[in-house]
Amino acid sequence: MKITVLLVEDSKLQKLVNERILHKAGYTVLNAADGQEAVRLARKAIPDIILLDMMLPKLGGREVIQALRADASTARIPVLVFSGLSQANEAKLTEEGAAGYFAKSRLADHPEAEQELFQLIEGLVAGAKSPGKAGAKTGTLKAAARA
Repeated sequence: MKITVLLVEDSKLQKLVNERILHKAGYTVLNAADGQEAVRLARKAIPDIILLDMMLPKLGGREVIQALRADASTARIPVLVFSGLSQANEAKLTEEGAAGYFAKSRLADHPEAEQELFQLIEGLVAGAKSPGKAGAKTGTLKAAARA
């Protein structure tokens, strides 16, 4: 099964770098450059997972998560906060509906981080498709992404 990722990133350079990494892993990648476009595209395409930057024009990351969770068609799509911001807010973001957090800077700083990101994506997608199994598997993967 080919996973479709909605990459929400307003930086053109970051978008290109991250899109290349995701394509290399075999994912289909859709792009949104701002929060409003992310919500619209998520509703239209129903991706398997959303990688969401938090600092976005038009609609910030928190508002995107709230809009997605409030809509029945997008409520079950896992949202992985994919940000350069401190993960100090991770617990609050998880309460608000994010499935996890991955620091973008890890991709540049740690060669093994790409594989960790792919495992996290695949674990979250598998958990969303079979909700009864999501708990233990994604908890372990979230911990690995923070290391």
